[in-house]
Amino acid sequence: MTTPFPFTAVVGQDDLRLALLLNAVSPAVGGVLVRGEKGTAKSTAVRALSALLPQVDVVPGCRFSCDPGSPDPACPDGPHEPGAGTTRPARMVELPVGASEDRLVGALDIERALAEGVKAFEPGLLADAHRGILYVDEVNLLHDHLVDLLLDAAAMGASYVEREGVSVRHAARFLLVGTMNPEEGELRPQLLDRFGLTVEVAASREPDQRVEVVRRRLAYDDDPAAFAARWADEEAAVRQRIVAARELLSQVRLGDGALRQIAATCAAFEVDGMRADIVMARTATALAAWAGRTDVLAEDVRQAALLALPHRRRRNPFDAPGLDEDKLDETLQEFGGSEDDDPDPDPDGPGGGGGQPAPDDDGGPQDGDTAAQPEAGDGGGEPQPSGAGAGEQSPVRASEPFRTKVLSVPGLGEGAAGRRSRARTEHGRTIGARRPQGALTKLHLAATVQAAAPHQVARGRSGPGLVVRRDDLRQATREGREGNLVLFVVDASGSMAARQRMSAVKGAVLSLLLDAYQRRDKVGLVTFRGKDAQVALPPTSSVDAAAARLESLPTGGRTPLAAGLLKAHEVLRIERLRDPARRALVVVVTDGRATGGPEPVALAGRAARLLAAEGTASVVVDCESGPVRLGLAGQLAGELDGTAVTLDELRADSIAGLVRDVQGTSRRAA
Repeated sequence: MTTPFPFTAVVGQDDLRLALLLNAVSPAVGGVLVRGEKGTAKSTAVRALSALLPQVDVVPGCRFSCDPGSPDPACPDGPHEPGAGTTRPARMVELPVGASEDRLVGALDIERALAEGVKAFEPGLLADAHRGILYVDEVNLLHDHLVDLLLDAAAMGASYVEREGVSVRHAARFLLVGTMNPEEGELRPQLLDRFGLTVEVAASREPDQRVEVVRRRLAYDDDPAAFAARWADEEAAVRQRIVAARELLSQVRLGDGALRQIAATCAAFEVDGMRADIVMARTATALAAWAGRTDVLAEDVRQAALLALPHRRRRNPFDAPGLDEDKLDETLQEFGGSEDDDPDPDPDGPGGGGGQPAPDDDGGPQDGDTAAQPEAGDGGGEPQPSGAGAGEQSPVRASEPFRTKVLSVPGLGEGAAGRRSRARTEHGRTIGARRPQGALTKLHLAATVQAAAPHQVARGRSGPGLVVRRDDLRQATREGREGNLVLFVVDASGSMAARQRMSAVKGAVLSLLLDAYQRRDKVGLVTFRGKDAQVALPPTSSVDAAAARLESLPTGGRTPLAAGLLKAHEVLRIERLRDPARRALVVVVTDGRATGGPEPVALAGRAARLLAAEGTASVVVDCESGPVRLGLAGQLAGELDGTAVTLDELRADSIAGLVRDVQGTSRRAA
């Protein structure tokens, strides 16, 4: 077995270590979501924590890790008689991004259930993680329905498996830890709220600390066992402190003053619901126990707010995470009463007793983290294309976003689960049945009975039960919704450069980005101006990264429409190789003009017909304004075999109707 990197040897990342330790002391806190750039010891710290957790007593032979002192009366392997058990280390179970629902919650043997009435159940990862750690790396890339199942189990402490009237329940209490890189996409606010605490991590910019990180990592890689032995005393001390804090937890007093501070803080920051208040109360109590105290102080409430509130304030992916600490201190002081109003925590031991997150000292959020400050860092703008010339204008801010009409891809796809276009999915309404290909996941009961019924005499049926063979089983085929690749092709030329006009265009694209976020799409951004086109953002799940590129988009120069369409064709070709099941929707935002080079209009027409020939669904957002309209965007839509909508028609509340699907030819719709 590989020796894990010692938890106490992790350099820096005090907030991450503290959040993990608080959950080890009180799993009721609700887990940790770790957000940050790649290479910041997120996974290392989580894996190291498992070695610090106290060992657990389990019933011998129980696949669900029942406690011999109080076994679960509903355990599928039970009933168990209370008595002596065996001791083993707490487990850390990793949930792969590509895991199936059966792998997560377990699977029922439907054939035995129908034929014998036996609940033959194969436990999943939730059962393996009971009384340990469940770790989900890149949780933002996990399918939404799996995240829902995961968080429901974490909240209820139990997992339920229901298949055609046959149900199994087992205990599933675990410390949930998820990590994610915001550049690869955000979790929905509803899912963010289900994580107890959140921590933002970033690599240190201090040379001495970076040197120490490299030194320790090299020493560990050379001899993991020897390196771990050098940290054994520190590891043992933290392990003992966790045990002591767990024993003290029930004695910690959460006074009325601390409760008023918690309630006032949640109200001041306008968080939704009551979950934040409850999580803050549990976190403040765990902080006091970790510090060896039986009273919750103002410093505990302050630290609890810094860990429990930032991710609950986000209303959409473009909101910047974080808390106004001055406002926090004012609220705590106003409602502090006679308690200690000193907002400065006193670090104590590994991770500190109430250490507060250090302010971001590297110039603001990383590229892709937020669209609120697109000028931060050096990646917010589009590389300047050749030929922009002196006609380039400074970026214009987007107008207020609005709710858009639904733009969908025609036909029936089989892509990743989402909310945009029709698709065959594992979840949705049942539309038919077929023989299972691989493991049976969704039984079509009527079709199965119909397949088995003609063979009952030949199979010697003599009683009331139905004799079912595996060949009789039928998989339900279901229709739901898929997420698509929405590729924006935005005209940034001089003809679009009027400030009011470009502000409206950016507002429309921002509105479509919000729609793509809600429908779980991937997005990409191609811009064209001057002499060529640029891939401002390759296809990604991070719509806030697209918003940041859009916000800093300069305008000016000629209109190389053909170059923009050809660049879109190249992006789609590469993306089809990576993800052939995900269908694309191209959204061209332009007034339809084409200038520069020989025969620009003819070249643009040929490029458009190339996209149409490959069956690419497309829509043209017509940005032409003024009393005289040339109708060029409509002509472009015809060449693309798509449809055109004006900026006004794009709004969901426009008179033209509530929904406009992308129209395709009968050839593509088939």
